[in-house]
Amino acid sequence: MRVLYLLNISNPDRLSADSGWIFADLLAPALADAGSEVTVAAPAAAGDARCGFHRTKVPGTKYRARFSTDVEELVALIRAERPDAVVANQIEEAPAIRTALLEAGSAAVLAGYCHYLPFSFAEGGQLMLDPSVNDAGLGRPVLLAFAAGLAACDRVMVHSVTAASWVSAAAARVTVDLGEKLRVVPAPRDERLVRDPAAAARCENSAGAVGVYNHRLYAHYGTQQFVDLARDLAASGTVRLRVMDLFGKRRAERTGLDDSPEKMRDQLAAMPHVQVVSDRGDRVRYKNLLAGARFGIAPFRPGCPWSMSVIDCQGMGLPVISPRLGWLAEHIDPDLCFTTPAEAVDLAERLAVDDEFHALHAKRAHASTAEFAPALVAARYLEALS
Repeated sequence: MRVLYLLNISNPDRLSADSGWIFADLLAPALADAGSEVTVAAPAAAGDARCGFHRTKVPGTKYRARFSTDVEELVALIRAERPDAVVANQIEEAPAIRTALLEAGSAAVLAGYCHYLPFSFAEGGQLMLDPSVNDAGLGRPVLLAFAAGLAACDRVMVHSVTAASWVSAAAARVTVDLGEKLRVVPAPRDERLVRDPAAAARCENSAGAVGVYNHRLYAHYGTQQFVDLARDLAASGTVRLRVMDLFGKRRAERTGLDDSPEKMRDQLAAMPHVQVVSDRGDRVRYKNLLAGARFGIAPFRPGCPWSMSVIDCQGMGLPVISPRLGWLAEHIDPDLCFTTPAEAVDLAERLAVDDEFHALHAKRAHASTAEFAPALVAARYLEALS
């Protein structure tokens, strides 16, 4: 199968902080191993030497990534590559891609991957617009563009059962019937971030138990709730926190739309018993920073359909404590989920001092990522495209 993989990169200055790019970099070689010919069209190359590459422009903002597709460029690319399947990782671009397929005379399957959902659901079932794409009232146009993308696709892939439920419900509200289009295809784990859970106990930090928070510090990820929890954990005296600054210095175009990561980082850096560290875009350094931790902490993100950073921790044999939200509640062991800050502190302290409890959940965390091995994900991906 000839696969044309269209990828927007939102963090071109720090690819290690762009989960979409990491996903492509892990998946493309696995698809090649399975016999597919893969060409990645993106602002930066992904995959290995077997994968073709067509460089595209970096969209200036997250809104341009959704609303400024170059159909003429797509037509030329489709004619040159003659794909059997085209994958749209920015769902909102799918109508433009469908137009390009029509103009190029291509019968390729158009598959959309819902890498990012521009909405979430409140407990009562109310659909909530994602505040991160609602500047100047653009949240509803983004939602409608997302729905139009779903309608334009032959296949719609999502990370999880939770995401499938949310996407189906959102589509139904704007009269888009997904029918048999929907497929659950998880993202691949990074095999470089996989170790025997028994090693997790041996590699603990001698200065005391460390809880790691390795998520992007956007406000819409619920980071203020983590800041509040960090204060409680610091006050407990049992746990020290390691917070990853995954972005480093961001472009002015991005900070101009949302400077919350910088503000949250500064708040956390000022706290006692909280260490803010950077992986400097180095995957080996990132692994070592995780390896020195005792457990991970999931984000408080309401519309979380999947978390690469959670899988990174679990693959390294780190139990992850989590608020009972979205996919997190679907994937993480119920014994490690909490609903109140007090419950979170109790779990963190128990993982810090109870070796038997920690060893049990280290094994469970590691085992929960087995189905995300790249070869297994590639097989499910190709099945979805067939």
